[in-house]
Amino acid sequence: MKIAVLADIHGNLPALEAVAADIAAWNPDAVAVGGDVVNRGPSSAACLRFVQKRCADSAWCLIRGNHEDYVISVVHDPTDRPGIEGAIRRNVRWTADQLGAAVADLEQLPEIIRMRDPAGGEVRIVHASMRHNRDNVLATTPDDELREQIAPPCPLIVVGHTHRPLIRRIDSTLVVNVGSVGLPFDGDTRACYGRMEWQNGIWRAEIVRVPYDRERAEYDFIATGYLDTSGPVARLVYDEFRTAWPRIYTWVARYQEPVLAGETSVDESIDALLALCDGGPPPDWKQPAAPFS
Repeated sequence: MKIAVLADIHGNLPALEAVAADIAAWNPDAVAVGGDVVNRGPSSAACLRFVQKRCADSAWCLIRGNHEDYVISVVHDPTDRPGIEGAIRRNVRWTADQLGAAVADLEQLPEIIRMRDPAGGEVRIVHASMRHNRDNVLATTPDDELREQIAPPCPLIVVGHTHRPLIRRIDSTLVVNVGSVGLPFDGDTRACYGRMEWQNGIWRAEIVRVPYDRERAEYDFIATGYLDTSGPVARLVYDEFRTAWPRIYTWVARYQEPVLAGETSVDESIDALLALCDGGPPPDWKQPAAPFS
């Protein structure tokens, strides 16, 4: 039995197409998409249509991630907010406008995929953890906390959300974080997904990196109007795409209070953050993702 899981596409259509082609060549028994198809990128509507077509034509499975939830929440409550939160919501509203009526499709998505392995054990796919869809499973997560995140234990649980891939075995469970198709956060700009295979009565996993047409992906940031019309947060997302390092966590952590206090503006704080990072990892890149990740 072979299962491919991809997650955290974030509106990066060229990366999604390249991963889908690589998966097709591997020819798994099942393909699951672990959420965050949309938002934090320029081509959310096209990516959602692509995945929906694969669900219809090739029996892919799809769950909802926290970014689908962000879009849904902004549609239901479009009121403005001050400071950094308002800037982020403006960026999410741009995605919601691009999706239009398809936002209703997001609301119908389940939060978990369950399968059975050849021995009858459960395979579970969630966006972040069994606790909630913004709960980080990291290489540094203590064992006792990890046991809570995956409870009840099963032979295989697959997650995403952090944009940082890992393969970790705890007790009788193989835990796999498949990283991110569209916005990796470990300095490797290639698209990323996971392959899980049942071998000799046990699950084994491999993280796969896929090169793709990044010039075309970069063009999409401009051609869709994302950089020009979705607000200042687009500059941070573009730098995340360009460098494969997270930016929004550091921005929120460092500048949320100063922006609210009027000590600096949203634009000035973004300028400062990008100058601080200078194309490399942020000073706090080992920290878990922020509430807005």
